[in-house]
Amino acid sequence: MIELSPFTHEYDGERLSGVYGDGGGGPGAATAVALHGAGNGSKERLLPLLAEFAAQGCPALAFDFSGHGESTGTLPELSLRRRFEQAVAVIDAYVPADGPLVLVGFSMSGQTVADLAGHYGERVAALGLCAPAVYAARAWDVPFGEGEGRFSTIIRTPDSWREAPALDVLRAYEGRAVLAVPGTDTVIPPEVTEAVQDALAARAQFTRLELPDAEHRLGLWFRDHAEDRREFVSSVLTGLGERGWTATRAWLAKQLPEGRTVRDTRRLKGGWSSQMRRLTLDDDTELVLRTFVKPFFRGHAPGLLTREASVLTLLAGQQDIPSARLVAVDAAAEHCDHPCLLMTSLPGRVRVDEKDLDHRLDLLAAQLVRIHEVVPDARPRPYQAWTSPERVRTPAGPLWERAVDVIRRDPPSYEGCFLHRDFHPGNVLFDGDGAGGDGDDDRLRITGVVDWVETSWGPADLDVAHCSTALALLHGPEYGLGFRERYEAQGGRRLADGPDHLYWRLLDALGYSPDAAKLAGPWRELGRTDLTAQVLGGRLEAYVAGLLEAYA
Repeated sequence: MIELSPFTHEYDGERLSGVYGDGGGGPGAATAVALHGAGNGSKERLLPLLAEFAAQGCPALAFDFSGHGESTGTLPELSLRRRFEQAVAVIDAYVPADGPLVLVGFSMSGQTVADLAGHYGERVAALGLCAPAVYAARAWDVPFGEGEGRFSTIIRTPDSWREAPALDVLRAYEGRAVLAVPGTDTVIPPEVTEAVQDALAARAQFTRLELPDAEHRLGLWFRDHAEDRREFVSSVLTGLGERGWTATRAWLAKQLPEGRTVRDTRRLKGGWSSQMRRLTLDDDTELVLRTFVKPFFRGHAPGLLTREASVLTLLAGQQDIPSARLVAVDAAAEHCDHPCLLMTSLPGRVRVDEKDLDHRLDLLAAQLVRIHEVVPDARPRPYQAWTSPERVRTPAGPLWERAVDVIRRDPPSYEGCFLHRDFHPGNVLFDGDGAGGDGDDDRLRITGVVDWVETSWGPADLDVAHCSTALALLHGPEYGLGFRERYEAQGGRRLADGPDHLYWRLLDALGYSPDAAKLAGPWRELGRTDLTAQVLGGRLEAYVAGLLEAYA
C-alpha cells in the first residue's frame, strides 16, 4: 500500500493543505499533480488516484485550493487566477525544479490545467482532463463570490467559453493527453467537451476515455471504481518519456531506409481531420506522416487510410495529378499509437490568400478536370452524402426551409466518375508567384493534391459543389457561384442542369450549416483570421440564396 504524506504550504496569507506520494520513480521522474473541482471538491476524493499514480511509479501530489477541504480562506474570495497562482506555488515548492509534470484536472480545474500547461510549457509531459471546464478570458480575475455575482454572470452567458484562451493553449499542446468523459454530465455542456477534444486532437497524442456509467464528478467515480482508475492512470502515463508516441516512433524507424533516422519533426498547418507532420531525415529527405487522432476519424481510419493507400498507388502512374507516393500504412493502429500513413513529401504550400486568385481558381478547375479523367482498374466506393434533410441544422427562416426542401428528394440520376470528394484549396499545394507562360520558371502552378481518404465514385457535380462551397466561404459567394463556369471552361465533364445541379450544390453547402466556422479553423491557422463566425455565416447564407436564384 502506497503511503501518502501530508504537507501544508503557506502562500499569500493562506495555508494550503496537501498530500504527497513518492512512488519511487527516482531522479527525473515526472510528478503527477491532481487538482480538484469547484463547489465541495477537495483533495480527499483524489487520494486513491494519487496512490494509483504512485503505484505505477509516478510521484503524485494534490492539495486543497483555499476555501476547500482543510485549507484556510473562503471560497467567495477564490478566483481562476488565484487557483492558478496557488497551484504554481505548490508545484514550485514540492516538485524538483525543471522536473516533468503530469497535470490532472477535474471540472473547473480543466481551466487551471490549461493555465499551468501554458506556464510550464515543455515541462508538461502529459495531461489528464476529467469532465473539464474552460472559461472566457474576462472571468479569470473575477472572484467567485456567493453564486449570483459577476463571475456567475460571465460563465452563464451563452457561448462565452468559445473564445476561452485555454482552448488555444490546449490546441498548441503536443504531449500526451487523455480526456475522460462521463456518460452523463449535467454540468459541462457537450459543446464544451467537443471543443476541448478538438483542441487536444490538433497536436497532442490524444485519447478519449469513455466512462458510460459515470456522472460529472469523476473524482468520486475514480475513488470508487478501481479498474477505471487504473485504466485512466495507465493511459495518462503511456509512453511518458516520448510524449506518448513510443509505438509510433518504433514503427517509423522500421519504415525508413536502412541507416536513416528522423532528424526533425514539424507539424504542418491546415489539417482538420488528422494531424500532419513533416519528417526530415538525416540525409534531408522529407516524408509526411498522417495520424488520425480524433475519435470519429480514428474509428473510421481502417477504411480511410486503406483507401488512401490504394489511391496513392493508383495515382503513382498519373502524370497530370501530382500526388505523394505511399511509403507505409498502419490503418488499424496494429503497431502505432494511432492509425498512421507515411508518404513522400510534396513541394509547394496551401494558398488561401487573395493574391493571384483568379489564376489560382482556373488552375484548380483544370486540376479537377484531370482528376475526373482518371479511369481506375476498380471503382472506388460510391460517394456518401455528408448531410441529409433529417440531419441538417439551419438557422430559422424561409430561405433555409426552401434550401432543405431541395434535397428532400431522391438523388438525381448521374453518370459516375472518379471523385476526389474533398477537393478544395486547403487540399491543393501551389508553387511559384508569377502568372507567366510555360517558359517561366516562376509561374504559378499546382505541385500537389493531397488528402485522398474520401475518394469515391459519383457525379462530377459533387466535387464541383464541394470546391464551390469552400470558395464561397474563403473568398466570397461570387467565387463559389462562378466555379462551375471555370470548370466547364477547362473542358470538364457535363454537369447536371437546373434543379438537379442545385440538388448537388445544396447537398454540400448545407453540410456546413450552422457552424461553418468550425471547419474553417485550419484556414484561420493559415492566416485568414478575418474568417469569423459572423463572416462565414453571412457568406454561406448569401451563397445559398445565390444558388436558389440561379438554379431553382
